[in-house]
Amino acid sequence: MAKSPETEHPNKVFGWGARDKSGVLSPFHFSRRDNGENDVTVKILFCGVCHTDLHTIKNDWGYTYYPVVPGHEIVGIATKVGKNVTKFKEGDRVGVGVIAGSCQSCESCDQDLENYCPQMSFTYNAIASDGTKNYGGYSENIVVDQRFVLRFPENLPSDSGAPLLCAGITVYSPMKYYGMTEAGKHLGVAGLGGLGHVAVKIGKAFGLKVTVISSSSKKEEEAINHLGADSFLVTSDPQKMKAAIGTMDYIIDTISAVHALYPLLGLLKVNGKLIALGLPEKPLELPMFPLVLGRKMVGGSDVGGLKETQEMLDFCAKHNITADIELIKMDEINSAMERLAKSDVRYRFVIDVANSLSPP
Repeated sequence: MAKSPETEHPNKVFGWGARDKSGVLSPFHFSRRDNGENDVTVKILFCGVCHTDLHTIKNDWGYTYYPVVPGHEIVGIATKVGKNVTKFKEGDRVGVGVIAGSCQSCESCDQDLENYCPQMSFTYNAIASDGTKNYGGYSENIVVDQRFVLRFPENLPSDSGAPLLCAGITVYSPMKYYGMTEAGKHLGVAGLGGLGHVAVKIGKAFGLKVTVISSSSKKEEEAINHLGADSFLVTSDPQKMKAAIGTMDYIIDTISAVHALYPLLGLLKVNGKLIALGLPEKPLELPMFPLVLGRKMVGGSDVGGLKETQEMLDFCAKHNITADIELIKMDEINSAMERLAKSDVRYRFVIDVANSLSPP
């Protein structure tokens, strides 16, 4: 007989989970494995709230495996380390991001691209190598193999640094891979949410000219005066869109709703690159004429491997890049999810887990 979440492992843990596609989160008792010889046990201090958490609790993508405890932007303190652990010691401040396991022996893993390993297991809503379920960071603690634990740089704040573990690496990795880091080049950032606002900051740190591309002018002042963007382009303004045709070297498209690619492709110069990071629920239409006639490229990217994620954290610490956050208590999570669904957050919710998660 299958064991209940609470008896599956020896160590009882408390968190908040969703039990069905209503997506309502409530107090949830489950268990974690013992700390193995390669493991680090992390007492969770803060956990960011990612759009993926919202999609997953509501089963928008069709593969949620209930009950689910979300959360993959985790910052905490190492409270136990296994005897084979060399990179961390008790008391270290550490991070755990999107990935909690991989085969560690395939071509992708050998190239530090664990995020593309066919056996990669996510930090939540996934099955671990021992056949049990992974539960995420909306909880007291987590036990993770040392390969998937990150050193959190000294001068990076735990709360506003947490979202970098997903949002930060999701924009940093494609910028590095697709060669979008050449100072002076022009980057467009489509969508100014959790990913987009970090993309603006990282783009500026690389020395790029950054234009935010948005459907409304509501965030214009904030984008330029607060986030440091150079300009702001409203897609519903035909004159400005026309004037911007062929002016951008790269575009990072963070929009997670169904949207037209044709206007974005028009903004690119010859040899321009449009990199899509959002995951709309339905396929987008890809027009071939602007691609072929401008030798343009459309690509994608999914988070990053652990080595590159560490590099990104160190880069952000060096350049004082953090997410703009709204700190919430654990019991405020359902209203936060409702607001996130309406894009009503500047720009990332982060749960103050250590100070607000208490068993009923």
